[in-house]
Amino acid sequence: MTRRPELRAFLLTLDTETLVHILCEQADRDEELRQRLIELRGSRRLGNAEGTCSSGVEDGAAGARPADDAPGTARSARSDTVQLDSVLDTVQRLLDAGTSADVTPLARRTADRLVSAARESGDPSAGLLEQLGRAVSLYSRACAAHPQPSRELAEWIIQLVFDSPVRSAVRLADFAEALGDDGLAWVRSAVDAVLAEGGDDSDRVRAARAVRLEIAEITSDVDTVVGLLSEELPRLDVSLRIVRVLRAAGRHSEAIAHAAKALGNGPVGHDGGSAPVVEALERVRTRQPPSDTSDVEQLLGADRYDEAWKVVAGHDPSDVIPLYRHCVEQLIDSRNAQNYELAAVQLRRLRLLYRRAGISQEFSTYLAGLLGRHRRKTRLLDELRKARVALPKVLAG
Repeated sequence: MTRRPELRAFLLTLDTETLVHILCEQADRDEELRQRLIELRGSRRLGNAEGTCSSGVEDGAAGARPADDAPGTARSARSDTVQLDSVLDTVQRLLDAGTSADVTPLARRTADRLVSAARESGDPSAGLLEQLGRAVSLYSRACAAHPQPSRELAEWIIQLVFDSPVRSAVRLADFAEALGDDGLAWVRSAVDAVLAEGGDDSDRVRAARAVRLEIAEITSDVDTVVGLLSEELPRLDVSLRIVRVLRAAGRHSEAIAHAAKALGNGPVGHDGGSAPVVEALERVRTRQPPSDTSDVEQLLGADRYDEAWKVVAGHDPSDVIPLYRHCVEQLIDSRNAQNYELAAVQLRRLRLLYRRAGISQEFSTYLAGLLGRHRRKTRLLDELRKARVALPKVLAG
């Protein structure tokens, strides 16, 4: 069990609104606590408790602040890691419980603290980067629940993207919903400015290219995705990724043509490590034009979703992904609240299709873009949570 001084020091890191929310939730479950708070309110009105409360907070702060700010104070890295993990655990529990409290300030402070630690270390450990990645992911979830000013959030992300020690902790797709169109446009403008600087071998340009690719994936700009990936050719793994992107977009003939070209130019059979990639490309290349999926399409169109899902087993997952994407988007666009529940079920199935096709990451990107366009539909988000569709955290999460 956490000792009282440690718990006190941790509680002092929370903002007032979060503390109030936690207390109110607990008071709803604990009648004794509720009565104590009512009594405290009464005594505060009489002026009996005000000095004690102030004194207690100041004493606690005095006991906690040297650990953070006082020069020469010794604090082990392990103790700091445990404390920050406790904060992250609390943020995650609140988010998982669907709290209405705004935990973005706490999540942001924790992420910033870990960013500073990574910068100071110069060469952050794998453990520190993992903890930072978790903090950034939780912050993205908090922002999705309580959107921050899009430009301010975009500038924070841009700063991290171009900061070598910490850029690996940031996935733009996790923040797509919170950024919205305006925030993404701001990130894109910063990325375009870096790309305009030139210098192909600089870290900043490589980071900018990676983010530009993420933006294209989030906005479902298939042509830009293919164009940016093509700059990394010839590489068989990149060719396979291009094929998967094209097939997920329903552009099967282009996928087959690209697979054929990749196998014609690639070092087939000379690299044992690339064998699975070669086999996957070969399967695409030797296929005839896309198989007939009209049976699935007709069943989905007739709202016979369970029957359609049984028929799906006889098709390549990549062939039916576009059908399920279209089905989901039609259900959402109907603006019928009852259809949101159906959309959530079909999204779960779509997630499984992406997994079977070996492109789970593309589903995360697709979902982030979809929810970015429908972020104001709170009923839809509720249905997705009920259906256990993980919201972006990623976009989270």
